[in-house]
Formats: sequence, C-alpha cells, structure tokens
Amino acid sequence: MSETQTASTAYTLVETSVHPRNHLAFLSQHEVDGLIHRSADGLYPLIRNCALAVLNSGSDTDDSLALFDQHADFDLRFERHPRGLRLTLLNAPASAFVDGDLIETVHDHLFTVLRDLIYVQTRQHDDTVTPTDLVFQILRNAKVLESSRELSCIVCWGGHSVNQEEYNYSKAVGRELGLRLFDICTGCGPGAMKGPMRGALYAHRRQDHTGRFIGLSEPGIIAAEPPNGVVSDLVILPDIEKRLEAFVRIAHGIVIFPGGAGTFEEILYLLAILSDPENQNEPLPVILTGPRSSAEVLQAYLDFVILTLGPETASRVQLILDDPVAVAKQMLRSREQVRAHRMAVKDAFYFNWTLKIPSTLQDAFEPTHSNMANLSLSLEDPKSQLAASLRALFSGIVAGNVKPQVRTAIVQQGPFEIHADDRLLDAVDRLLNLLIKQQRMKLQGGYEPCYRLVPNT
Repeated sequence: MSETQTASTAYTLVETSVHPRNHLAFLSQHEVDGLIHRSADGLYPLIRNCALAVLNSGSDTDDSLALFDQHADFDLRFERHPRGLRLTLLNAPASAFVDGDLIETVHDHLFTVLRDLIYVQTRQHDDTVTPTDLVFQILRNAKVLESSRELSCIVCWGGHSVNQEEYNYSKAVGRELGLRLFDICTGCGPGAMKGPMRGALYAHRRQDHTGRFIGLSEPGIIAAEPPNGVVSDLVILPDIEKRLEAFVRIAHGIVIFPGGAGTFEEILYLLAILSDPENQNEPLPVILTGPRSSAEVLQAYLDFVILTLGPETASRVQLILDDPVAVAKQMLRSREQVRAHRMAVKDAFYFNWTLKIPSTLQDAFEPTHSNMANLSLSLEDPKSQLAASLRALFSGIVAGNVKPQVRTAIVQQGPFEIHADDRLLDAVDRLLNLLIKQQRMKLQGGYEPCYRLVPNT
C-alpha cells in the first residue's frame, strides 16, 4: 500500500541504547543473567529475529530471508542497569528512529518481544498448564484482556498480499466497525490486516473514542509480517496453534477478507471448531466479505469447504459482498446473541472459555517434509479429522512461503510432497492455482510453489 515504507535500502544506526518501561523494568536477576549471557535455552536467536521484525514495523515485505540478509550485522546487547536493564541496539534499521530517538510504538513493541518470550520461557515447561490456560495467561500478562470493554473485539483475517481495491474495502469495513466503537484484532501485518485498523483508527477519532488495535503474531511468522504502524497492543504467542486459539478465544465476531494460504488456514481452523457438535450452539458470527471484484476467490473458499467438509459446515459463514455497512450492522446485531449466550453459560465476556477446541488443533504441527508427506488427506476421513489435516496442509504451505527455517529446508530438500486421493487433490490444486494466479501467495517477486501434489496410487 502506498503509505507504507519499503525495506529496499538498509540504512542503520550504528549503536543506540533504550530502557524498558512499566513492568518490564522489573526483571529477576536470573532473567537478566540469561539475557546478558545469552544462555536462556536458545532464547536469544528468537529475541533477535523478533526484535529485528518490530524495528521494521510498517515495512511492506513478506521476504523474511531477505530481511535477515539485509540486516545480517544487526545485534543487541543486554546490560544490567540501576533501572533494571539496558538494551543496546547495534546496526538497527534507521527507519525505526526519528532524529535518533526510537519511535514510541516501536519502543513498546520491542519490549513486547522480551515480555512475551521471557514469559513463555518461564511457563512452557509447566506440565500442569493446558494450552488454553497458557494462551489466557499470555494475553493477561500482555494486558489485552479487559472486562470493561464488553464484547467489542472484532477479529479481522485476510491476506498480506491484496490489491488496492481490496485494501480500500478492508479500510471501509474497519471504518464502519470503528464508528460503532468496535476494537480490531488482526495478525498485525500489512494488507487486509492493516486496512481494518486504519479505517477504525479514523472512525474512533471521529467518535472521540480510544480504541484498541491488537496484533497477534508468533516468532516464526513475525519476520515475514512485521507489525503494521497502527498496532497498539502486540502479543507474540509461542506457535501458530496458540496464535489461532488466541484469535478465537478473544473474538466477539470474525470478519474474513480475501487472502492466500494463511487466510484459508484460519478459515479451516475456525470451521473445524464450529463444526464440532459441542460447539453447535456457539453464536460466534463469521462474515466472509470483500469488494465485488473478489467474488471469485471468496466463492472458491466456500466451494472448497462444501466439497470437503459439507454444506452444513459452510453455512456457518455468511457471505456479504461489497457492503461495509451491512458487515458492521450484522456484527452489531450478532453482539446481542453473543452477550445472551455468554450470560446463559456463565462465560467471561473477554475470553471464551466454553468454546471446545479439539486437541488436534492445539498440538503444534511442525511443517517438515516428512510430516507434510504423511498427512492423512482423504474425503473418506471423518470431517473433524479432515478439517484438522487440511488446516495443517495450508499451515505448512504458509511456512514454506514465509518462515526462514522452513524456506531454507525447501531450498535444500526441494518442495514438500502432498499426497491425497485424486478428487481431494484436484480441489486443493484448483484453489491453490487460483491463489497463485491472483498473486495472493507473495507480496514481492514471482511465486515459486513450495509444494508438489502427488496423487495416491
């Protein structure tokens, strides 16, 4: 989008120091020692990569390897200080600074990296903590759960690689949601993740309302989707599964714009949950929307779901074309159903505890060549199992498109092999080819598929 900066030229600041604020100024001696000596079980590489991503906040890129190559000499040092900790940045991107001072939101996001990664480091080995409990604790620690903002959170999903018309449409929807005082939560990147936030930001100002713009990311993807410049509350979840669970636990409604493999992964994840019999009374509204010019890809999503998971599952999604006002009004009407349901089941307004998420969707899927080749993909599989497997398939493709480690493995070992029966493979092929044809798989340069489809014999 025209208002974002690019990452084509790597201007850097040789050295500068910053201090944490708020509760991050209070770290234990053990935590400080682990940072200073880089001995915290491999935590430092994660911190470095995520820190570099947030210092590139606002850049319009999805090429994580290029970002790391461009700033190969970026580094950070931690020092003990009377105020708790001092962070020294070496060869940091100059675009994160104004007259030598770190931009305020970038400063906050930088220490968000420390907050979330250190917190998860202290909790991840506790076997008594369930995935849902950990998601809740991370969000609570990030202070994004507020009981005073009742039923105001609309999660917006959509592609980072969208055309100008789709971006403008997502802004128009965000504006209508913002005028009705809804907060926006997205994956925090560019494109259809940024558009609703920009639209709502303008609308909140017109309504003299202080809104919230929550961005949920995870270490493996944030480098390919640095936070956009509107995000006010950044949270880094430990993996893609907990990121997806965080979305649905805090959502009071979900709006889905056109996107690529990542957007369709999110759709499959959500429908796998809503199609579970234990969630049949869950009133969470889901709207698929875009300008009229996007009708082909939106209908392709629904056609794929109808073929693989059935028309009843597809009916959980409402399609609204080219009407931002209708989208916002439908969310406003649905909010009363959500309120009544939460009160009836005695659930919190700020976190949906009663939504059942199958363990197959909570277990982290590692997109290796072996795991991708061994996915069970058959139309004869139980629908819940097939939905989880399809979600993993598209998750692997997203990883192959943007995650540095996975992209490196593909360079070394070749594309993933995807095995399925002919009918299902044909459906996958048609959808992926449409996404490639419409340039929804990559922002910059030509797209080289990270997968190869192999019919079962």
